[in-house]
Amino acid sequence: MIDELQQRLLNEVAELDALPIGAYNIRANGKSAARNSTANIEIVAKTETSGIDINVAPGTKNESIHIPVVISETGLTECVYNDFYIGEGCDITIIAGCGIHNCGSQDSRHDGIHTFHVSKNSRIRYVEKHYGEGEGTGKRLMNPSTVVHLSEGAYMVMELTQISGINDTLRKSNADIAENATLIVHEKIMTTGEQQASTDFTADLNGDNSSCNIVSRSVAKDSSHQVFTSRLNGNAECAGHTECDAIIMDHASVLASPQLTANNVNASLIHEAAIGKIAGEQLIKLMTLGLSEQEAEEQIINGFLK
Repeated sequence: MIDELQQRLLNEVAELDALPIGAYNIRANGKSAARNSTANIEIVAKTETSGIDINVAPGTKNESIHIPVVISETGLTECVYNDFYIGEGCDITIIAGCGIHNCGSQDSRHDGIHTFHVSKNSRIRYVEKHYGEGEGTGKRLMNPSTVVHLSEGAYMVMELTQISGINDTLRKSNADIAENATLIVHEKIMTTGEQQASTDFTADLNGDNSSCNIVSRSVAKDSSHQVFTSRLNGNAECAGHTECDAIIMDHASVLASPQLTANNVNASLIHEAAIGKIAGEQLIKLMTLGLSEQEAEEQIINGFLK
């Protein structure tokens, strides 16, 4: 059963006020709290380790899969393996995410390893949000890993968000992209206090006319620290772009390391990185409209991370 606190966490990470329509697996405090399969989407618990297999029938369109995780126990640590097998010609949305409420003295931690096997000409929208709260001294820790295998003509968009309450996180993503396949990644991160956030992307563009576009926007406040590393390996006639834009405030620090490797004469790869403070003229313009300096900063940050 999902209690009131866990329901609030579900709303934060997956915008769920009740059980969703379609296929879903809701995990609460290390156990499956609710699960449903459909005619086209089968969710099966793994037998040798913690996690699930999600099997999507070829040609499945306009369906969704919700797999959020919530933790409300202090001291709980778990590692979950979820594998997605997407048949040919699908067009689906996957809503993931994890919310941790920790009011105790022990650390609470969730590590999720998601592997996507996306068949020919399928389209996937993957949404993952991380959220933490609680007044305890124990940390809220998350280490998501994502492995993406895109077959010929496949298309995947990843929307990754972490803007509140996670003390430490290491996000690792690896992708191999076949001919005519596309991977698009949009990442949004905000850190405060002493929080640490590291992002590590690697994409191998292995097929002709493959493409990858990685865009990260982040805000680092207080004494927090962020690291962004991306690697694009152009192994065929392909197009790749990686971009990191960061706003730095107070005593925070940001390290951005976009890396490109061209192993084919027809590989076209671009990287961009920009780190800076909020421009004074932006603050002044909003303050002349009646906002306080703090309100002006919040408006600028919200617009930047939108």
